[in-house]
Amino acid sequence: MGFFSGLGGRLRDGLRRSQEYLSSGLGTVLEPDRPITDALWEDLEDLLVSADLGAGLAADFVNRSREDVMYGTVTRADQLRPLLRRFLIDTLGEAKPLALDARPSVLLMLGVNGSGKTTTCAKLATALKADGRHVVLAAADTFRAAAIEQLETWGRRIDVEVVRQAAGSDPAAVVFDALKAAMARSADVLIIDTAGRLHTKSNLMEELAKLKRVIQRQAPGAPHESLMVLDAPTGQNGFAQAKMFHETIGLSGVVLTKLDGTAKGGIVVRIVRELGLPVKLVGVGERPDDLQPFEPAKFVDALVPEQ
Repeated sequence: MGFFSGLGGRLRDGLRRSQEYLSSGLGTVLEPDRPITDALWEDLEDLLVSADLGAGLAADFVNRSREDVMYGTVTRADQLRPLLRRFLIDTLGEAKPLALDARPSVLLMLGVNGSGKTTTCAKLATALKADGRHVVLAAADTFRAAAIEQLETWGRRIDVEVVRQAAGSDPAAVVFDALKAAMARSADVLIIDTAGRLHTKSNLMEELAKLKRVIQRQAPGAPHESLMVLDAPTGQNGFAQAKMFHETIGLSGVVLTKLDGTAKGGIVVRIVRELGLPVKLVGVGERPDDLQPFEPAKFVDALVPEQ
């Protein structure tokens, strides 16, 4: 995809706060002359937990590192830094690109209000359009009038069609119309913005599950992506949100926004490790081209530089 270019530099800039937090901590904990004692292991584990890597992952890394020290492959504290880099890359695994082979490829965008979901839909549409794809947007967050207007404003700005109905309409009806429109126009991609909160007694998860069923009936095999948009600075709360959505709806991946606004970029690793979900896109700024496909090795280079 055309918007792969230049990720490394933007990711480094976007992760600067996380990098400064983790790297400064590692510099203190892993001083070359510091003896490798129980106190070092405790400090290292505390640092990794505070960077939002999670207690389980931090303990796993420390336990593995203890074995390397025991077998003599690590003899100095500063040798644990490259070990951490390799551990993070192994945990994150291979890059998982968006599934865009179907026509139209249906991308269901999920997440709570305030996560940047509607803006992410527009940024993704911008990137895909720049890549030469015909994109249609669906304003299925009908419970928040501002969301419809926001998506329409973006649609005019980037010259992408937005399928909408009046505020308060049945989101399933919007999705039905949008699928028909995308098929009639031979669109390459349909991006569906959904509600993050309801102003009725309906259960949000029930409404989203209903949307998914409508999509599946209209386009067998769709949605091709069910992506949870998470606000990185929410940290632990964001992880709990993703877990709930995944258990109920079934996610194919995560889009992590506002990575430039947090010192706890380790949440990325925790999502992959504990939810078994790939991070597919990351947002590291306000510009449309700051939404980028996620590449694990570049992420680790930005989060924990070699030195």
